[in-house]
Amino acid sequence: MSETLIALFEGWGFTKVPEQISYLSDFGGIAFSIWETIYAPALATLFAYIIGLPLGIILVIGEPGGVRPLPKALMSVLNTVVNLLRSVPFLILMIVVFPLSRLILGTSVGTAATIVPLTVAAAPYVSRIVEISLREMDRGVVEAAQAMGCSPWQIVTKVMLPECRPSLINGATNAAITILGYGAMAGAIGGGGLGAVAVMRGHGRGQKIVMYVVVIILVILVQIIQSIGTAWSVKSDRRINPTETKRRK
Repeated sequence: MSETLIALFEGWGFTKVPEQISYLSDFGGIAFSIWETIYAPALATLFAYIIGLPLGIILVIGEPGGVRPLPKALMSVLNTVVNLLRSVPFLILMIVVFPLSRLILGTSVGTAATIVPLTVAAAPYVSRIVEISLREMDRGVVEAAQAMGCSPWQIVTKVMLPECRPSLINGATNAAITILGYGAMAGAIGGGGLGAVAVMRGHGRGQKIVMYVVVIILVILVQIIQSIGTAWSVKSDRRINPTETKRRK
């Protein structure tokens, strides 16, 4: 079978085919790269939401006329910090955050070390996604909750977040896919996973078969994340899912 594949790829003009087939046949090696590609972005997404979700909520409820207005100076600082972090390209931000990775994890190289810059890059992105989702909600719903005497905490946890759940899930899906892309890019400057395989083997050694396989795997991962996110969002949307409306009642 391998000889047939080698002859087939060589007939298409590929070089170093036996070496590439041998690498791809080592399931343990490619499987570990896939695992690295999944777990680092997954943890970064979790940490990004731990930071970005509250920040996005504050950006909405803390504005003038919001549920819990905050000082204008504080809101201005928060918005400026979010905008600044979102303005820096990820690869540059990763280099800038290397000292923080070294301080927290003791190293700035490897898959684990990419979690810190991934989180720093994703947290402001997540905060804006959350902010946009919450702003889509009908203002009358919040005003009705205020008229009933609900506290700001109750309005956020019992009204805003449940009402915006489908949009928040769609935003989380987009964030996860974006962070997965960031993680793949991190392979260019010391990160692990499929990004490193594509850069070091696919580009550095001219192993284009390996590169194409990596691209296909990444596409499949994105499709899986998108499918799960879309299904979850549809299931939680009470406008199109009557059972969800009954469950909430």
